[in-house]
Amino acid sequence: MTLSERNSIFKAGLLLPVFALIGVGVTSFLIIPTYPSVADEAVRRSSGLIQSLIARFFKPNPYVPFISIACAVLYAFAALVIIYRYFEKTQSPEILYIAFFVISFALEATRIMAPLKLKYELPSVYLIMASRALIFGRYFGIFSLFAASVYAAGLDIQQQRYIVFVIVLLTLVLTLGVPIDGLVWDSSLCMISGYTTMFTIVEAGFVLITLAGFFISAYSRGVKEYIFIGLGAFLVILGRDILFSADTWITPFPALLILAVGTWFICTRLHQVYLWF
Repeated sequence: MTLSERNSIFKAGLLLPVFALIGVGVTSFLIIPTYPSVADEAVRRSSGLIQSLIARFFKPNPYVPFISIACAVLYAFAALVIIYRYFEKTQSPEILYIAFFVISFALEATRIMAPLKLKYELPSVYLIMASRALIFGRYFGIFSLFAASVYAAGLDIQQQRYIVFVIVLLTLVLTLGVPIDGLVWDSSLCMISGYTTMFTIVEAGFVLITLAGFFISAYSRGVKEYIFIGLGAFLVILGRDILFSADTWITPFPALLILAVGTWFICTRLHQVYLWF
């Protein structure tokens, strides 16, 4: 893939967070008053590695999911702009997939469908469609970051469109195969879905392999910057987990800070790597 083609993808990818920002902004005045009622109907607290610890000490706040959604969409926009700025003239096979990981955050905007349903009494099919889009975004992001680590470890496939096709196909298969309850949601406004334990294990496995791929690259390629890139990948995954499951005031902004630091590590160090070639 040429630089111009990849940069065109970056520019096109910016449209998703821009539209998501507009959608969240336009609907915010309509749905924010409904958040206490939406929170009352949540059947359980949101799940997550850090969230499970935080939930023991802090009660959920009905407005935090909206803050979390806004932060995720803003991160998608700002991080993609930074990626385009750093790599506009720098070839790097990994950065395309890191950009896909970043863009996937924009689909968190679909979580506003729960308060919209409550306010306008929308059919449950809209919540199921939004939930599938949300699940697609989350797994597409993880698989994209995994692909970046595989390229870092030495994968040499020039036709990146084939890798992207495989990622999209795999994500679609998983997304369409998940049973979703269109009537209930948790405290982060995610609809309740089936096979939660199995998919958590699958996601954890991909995360561990992804992190290992970056650290192995530092040894196999003799480039110490990949250690910092791996650290950045760990931070963005951690920040992502905290932000997506946030339902208390203590979590969204630290999560955004962790994401920012991780993204900075990835972009600056990866840029240094490819400036040498």
